Amino acid sequence: MTQPLTFVILSTGLDSFKEIRSALASDSRARLLAGGNDSEQLYDEIIRLKPNAAIITLGPNTEQALALMERLASECQQTAIIAGARDASPDLILRAMRAGAREFLRLPIISEELETVLDRISEFCSEVAPTPKKKGRMIAVFSSKGGCGTSFVASNLACAMPDSTCLVDLNLQAGDLPLFLGLDPKYSIADVVENRARLDDTLVASYITPYSSRVSLLAAPREADSADEIEPEHVFEVLERLRENYAYVVLDPQHTFDAITLAALDQSDDIVLTLTLDIPAIRSAQRALEIFDRLGYPRSKVRIIVNRWSKQIDLDLHQVEKFLGEPVVGFLPSDYQVAVTSINLGQPLVQSNPSTRIAAEIQRIAAAITGESIHMEEPKAERRNFWSALFRRERARKANAPALHVRESLNPSVSR
Repeated sequence: MTQPLTFVILSTGLDSFKEIRSALASDSRARLLAGGNDSEQLYDEIIRLKPNAAIITLGPNTEQALALMERLASECQQTAIIAGARDASPDLILRAMRAGAREFLRLPIISEELETVLDRISEFCSEVAPTPKKKGRMIAVFSSKGGCGTSFVASNLACAMPDSTCLVDLNLQAGDLPLFLGLDPKYSIADVVENRARLDDTLVASYITPYSSRVSLLAAPREADSADEIEPEHVFEVLERLRENYAYVVLDPQHTFDAITLAALDQSDDIVLTLTLDIPAIRSAQRALEIFDRLGYPRSKVRIIVNRWSKQIDLDLHQVEKFLGEPVVGFLPSDYQVAVTSINLGQPLVQSNPSTRIAAEIQRIAAAITGESIHMEEPKAERRNFWSALFRRERARKANAPALHVRESLNPSVSR
């Protein structure tokens, strides 16, 4: 191995700890990450640091140490266990091996034995080197203005994905995605964050609420106070873990450019920017695009869709696209009764009523995101001089507006 072998040490005796630490320091292949005399604390460190090996000494704490070995052998199979003891009796060596130890070091350490152990650990690490997991595609359904239907779009888009999908409610203070799916989650993202140091596939699955065989939900906290301890770096860790477990991760962030929303948007492969055809929503979308530019997001990452579209809206879509500087790739028809019934029943249209025009359009948008070949007929709308004049005034305002540093102007505490 070209990288040094990493170790943690559990030893109730200070002399034994110093001896092992000194022996490892004398070999250029070894690097000590952590050590201590508390088995629970050491277990947490192994989960967090993922060392190549854990050296556990057997002395007055033999039963506790053997129990830790069994736990590590079961839950941390990529970390080799090395038992060490001054009383290297055949019975103790046998018990250590049965508990999961791969090697045994006699104390005081003999340099030749340590060399042999390091050689075997190096071989073990080469054999169990993990294959990098393929990351799932992450899609954020976002609007910087409330009332544009992002939760409706996100829940239906998740159900339209062709493979395993996790829908994540990142509106931490007032998330209501469970209502859109008719679920009553027992756990939330707050529980995942609290236990992020020991997350594995089984634990992740226990905090996720299944909706169907293909779609699951990671809910927002029930109590707003639970969100106070969640930091952007926590969200980053959780989303990275979800990407390893699901083919698609669909996010429903808050309507603000706060630090947590930025952490989510930074990680997303696609941003479905959702708006309605009214001037406040269009202006909000235009400002969001400006912010995305300042954040360095490529325009190819952003897909603009119009929600609640109707032919009765006297607004020229070509003018909207020209104003935004980007094409609109999806139009969800306005059908109040169908949409509200779906929400009230907690049944996304894509699954409960896929023949509706709304469901068909969401499925088409999902196909575009997943890479399928699609063709879209753009809805037609009449042109109005009033709107053209308004857009001209808005472009003039934009041209005269002073430039801002986006992260400082939106949230001075945010740093990348």
